[in-house]
Amino acid sequence: VQLQASGGGLVQAGDSLRLSCAASRSTFSSYTVGWFRQAPGKEREFVAAVRWSAGNTYYADSVKGRFTISRDSAKNTIYLQMNSLKPEDTAVYYCAAGQVIVTTIRWPSAYHKWGRETLVTVSS
Repeated sequence: VQLQASGGGLVQAGDSLRLSCAASRSTFSSYTVGWFRQAPGKEREFVAAVRWSAGNTYYADSVKGRFTISRDSAKNTIYLQMNSLKPEDTAVYYCAAGQVIVTTIRWPSAYHKWGRETLVTVSS
């Protein structure tokens, strides 16, 4: 599977953005798909993930209640709806896919397919 992420941009604090991650050459059917982000000078961190077949969702505490991950089977696409954005959400965002077990769902190393980054900048 190849991943294509899009939807980043420059917004003000309190605004919303929706990121998309589309699969090509295959489907997400057997995968867990996650979003990660990396701010300048920081390590890549988990944001959210969804187990495609079961629909179970997982979130980092820092985004819980503000971000929603969802899937569109017809479009073979994962979305990350980001509401009430904060300056600390500023980062490069990545989508990733892998056959991930639940206990490692927050580990970047558990995912073996990565899409290109999309930049989210939130001004105060």
